[in-house]
Amino acid sequence: MSEPNSLNTSLKRQIFPLAALVGQAELKKALLLAAVNPLCGGVLIRGEKGTAKSTAARGLTEILPPITAAVGCPYGCEPDKPQTWCPYCLARGDKNVWQEKPRPFLTLPLNATEDRVAGGLDFEVALGQGTRRNNPGLLAQAHRGLLYIDEVNLLDDHIVDIILDAAASGFNTLEREGLSVSHPAQFLLIGTMNPEEGELRPQFLDRFGMSVQVIGEKEPELRVELIVLREQFEADPEGFRARYLEQTETLKEKVIKAQHFLPMIEIPERVRKFMAQIAAEHHVAGHRADLFLEQAASALCALNGRRILSEAEVLEVAPLVLAHRQRESAPPPPPPPPPPTEPPEQPEPEDSDEKPQEEKPDEDRPENKEPPEPEQPEPGDQPEDPPDRPELPPLDPEGLMEQIFEIGQTFKVRRIDTAKDRLRRRGSGRRSRSRVSQKQGRYVKSGPDDGLGDIALDATIRAAAPYQKSRTCPPGLALALEPSDIRSAIREKKMGHHLFFTVDASGSMGARGRMAAAKGAIMSLLLDAYQKRDQVSLVSFRRNEAVINLPLTTSVDLAGKLLAEMPVGGRTPLSQGLAVTFREVKNVLVKNPLARPIVILITDGRGNVCLDGRPDQNPLKEAWTLASLMAKEHRVKYLVVDTEEASLVAFNLAARLADALGANYFKIGELKAQTLLDIVKQEF
Repeated sequence: MSEPNSLNTSLKRQIFPLAALVGQAELKKALLLAAVNPLCGGVLIRGEKGTAKSTAARGLTEILPPITAAVGCPYGCEPDKPQTWCPYCLARGDKNVWQEKPRPFLTLPLNATEDRVAGGLDFEVALGQGTRRNNPGLLAQAHRGLLYIDEVNLLDDHIVDIILDAAASGFNTLEREGLSVSHPAQFLLIGTMNPEEGELRPQFLDRFGMSVQVIGEKEPELRVELIVLREQFEADPEGFRARYLEQTETLKEKVIKAQHFLPMIEIPERVRKFMAQIAAEHHVAGHRADLFLEQAASALCALNGRRILSEAEVLEVAPLVLAHRQRESAPPPPPPPPPPTEPPEQPEPEDSDEKPQEEKPDEDRPENKEPPEPEQPEPGDQPEDPPDRPELPPLDPEGLMEQIFEIGQTFKVRRIDTAKDRLRRRGSGRRSRSRVSQKQGRYVKSGPDDGLGDIALDATIRAAAPYQKSRTCPPGLALALEPSDIRSAIREKKMGHHLFFTVDASGSMGARGRMAAAKGAIMSLLLDAYQKRDQVSLVSFRRNEAVINLPLTTSVDLAGKLLAEMPVGGRTPLSQGLAVTFREVKNVLVKNPLARPIVILITDGRGNVCLDGRPDQNPLKEAWTLASLMAKEHRVKYLVVDTEEASLVAFNLAARLADALGANYFKIGELKAQTLLDIVKQEF
């Protein structure tokens, strides 16, 4: 119990007052509604960097009224609900001493472990007394308080599942290490996120009752005021807070008054029907939106000092509740075909002065059109080019004239990761799950002592338990341990990858806007790499060489800029592109043998320039041979994205290249995520 109190005390010296926040009216409203009525379901604050998301969430703690709890209770039990008391409060019964304390404010760090969140075995008691006792986690300490998660969209999935279960049931149930514990865990959930860094799982998103989209202030006067206030706060935090103390107390009293007024709110039947109609019109899934809409509107009604809920309060809070739940409506089904009827009799031509509507003038008839001019083949390409290839721009001395295509439409890409293995790695990210050599991640199992210092105490105790009768316990301990009993924790977490984009920028990519679609696919993959915390490199090949446009970097913005400016034209040195890419991959593997690079090759599979430029060799066979050699490096995952257009004449050269590389093969359209399937599999 002392931890939440001390946390509140230490934070008060650094909290920027909510009353001093410049602008952000919708955000303040949502936080006040959640403070009045925790049944509103919490608040998700979405917005770009530097828009006071965390500042506002922490400022809410000062206007939350205190709670009454028993002295020494680790769970913050409510005095008027003995049916939910913890074993400590039940054992003391009438001897409990109740006192007011600040409402708990718990920050959930992104690297929190499962036992730190849900609780687990108290190893100090286990080793000292030889008994099992639960060590409460953050969910227990946050009961009747506020649980704040910064960058909630970056939270590990297994931690999200624990919070989802507690938020849905209001209880945290623990079944592990011989413990069977269930305790109340009712908390106000406040989360912040930057949508640029990835979206939230829909199951978690739906648990937030309200969502607010915040943006930076545009007015220069407000931006100047914001700078001045922040400088004053940093120069004298206590003096700055004292200036806004009266406004903060006014907000706090307003919240307390609204909480007392809330149970007396009357909701007419017509208003309930109105809420149901609004939710249905916005095509929300399920009925949770209706429930949160009623609770939020009631909280606003209480804040306004009104006794009867009206449609006006419902309309005011509807954007907060429905914005993150609204779905696109399904297109209407096509009308049924008309029943077959006898065709009406057509008048004789001599009886009508009008021509039939579908009749075309003679010059528009297909048989009367002039045949198109035969298309010229592209110089330097293989003789098996499709005959329907459009005419390309005039030639220059090096091949085709350079062109720059815009980036085509982007889309959400399908899941791309690598298979799990038993190697331990260091790093961070969000793409593939791997065992880690750090004291982070999910504890999945135990193993022999590996010397890393991450001891699995539960497994160690179980390993030592059968030998206690033959051992002598040291003084002050209830368990005798030997070095052979030590077990290490094996943990898993998601990590990023090194992504190498190898792009065919030859003249054949300019046909029919093929490069625009390819750039759209690459940009989609780059955005996915940014969300997964990958490092990216960009290699392009055209004319007679392959160049490294961008060495490995985390700057996806720079990669996108170079992609937009990438020219197209010339011959196709496919072998050069493969060789340069593999050289960069080997450099990464030399520095980090445990790395798992991913090479994404965007090409139609054509090649017409050999490595040494000799005209008597077959460029395609050379590329396939080189690809077969590259496939022997099993630490590398290859993907081939085929840019060849679907037509009656298809050469499938990219598919042949993918076979030689042992790569996953996709058409550009196949990179798109199957949204419904992703929701079912929770692969976000």
